[in-house]
Amino acid sequence: MRKRYYKRPTKALKNTVKIISFGVLFIGLAMLFYVFFPLLSWQIYFAPVFANQNLNAPIPKSTILSQSDISSLLRLGSSLNVDYTNAKNWFPRYHFDKTLKSQTYLISIPKLKIKNATVSTNDTDLTQHLIHYGGTAVPPSKGTAVIFGHSTLPQLFNEKDYKTIFATLYQLENGDEIIINVEGTDYAYDVYEISIVEATDNTVFEQNYNDSFITLVTCTPPGTVWKRLLIRARIKGV
Repeated sequence: MRKRYYKRPTKALKNTVKIISFGVLFIGLAMLFYVFFPLLSWQIYFAPVFANQNLNAPIPKSTILSQSDISSLLRLGSSLNVDYTNAKNWFPRYHFDKTLKSQTYLISIPKLKIKNATVSTNDTDLTQHLIHYGGTAVPPSKGTAVIFGHSTLPQLFNEKDYKTIFATLYQLENGDEIIINVEGTDYAYDVYEISIVEATDNTVFEQNYNDSFITLVTCTPPGTVWKRLLIRARIKGV
């Protein structure tokens, strides 16, 4: 009988297999982290803050992290190819009025160390500036100015980067001040309502002509497009 000899794997080959195995494991863990970290960050950053605020939440607090909400978040994975740096993609069924006169103004939020951030009606690119949603009132005229801003995880906040500028918006409380500068004149607004709504809730754009109002809009929880955080403020008496 002819003897057969088998060559043992070399040490280099074994090391290569180990490296590939660890690489696959790391990728798997990274994917799990990507999916579930937004839920953990909600508990770390948002839940404690909102628990201490008079939050007007259309979504009951007891159901914020229900099984159905978690399933809803996972289903949103299919929308990851949507460009959410384009404000028009946030509410695709709502018409963005391009007939609005081209205008820019500035917004400052002292508590968040945001100073003279640009708000523009010219386009919907959230990487370049905050977006004044076309068709809503322009401050300080009566009505509600709806202002969109991009957000991310709070630890990545940079007040000079429009991709992260609203990452700490959740820290605002009733009574905090927002300053709008239009053509060199400052107008102070007081926060009076904080709410969380579904991503498809078009009531964001409702107009109140009793006074001059602003609504700041960003995504929440951090790192997701799951829901919308709304900060509503009213102009101070002159």
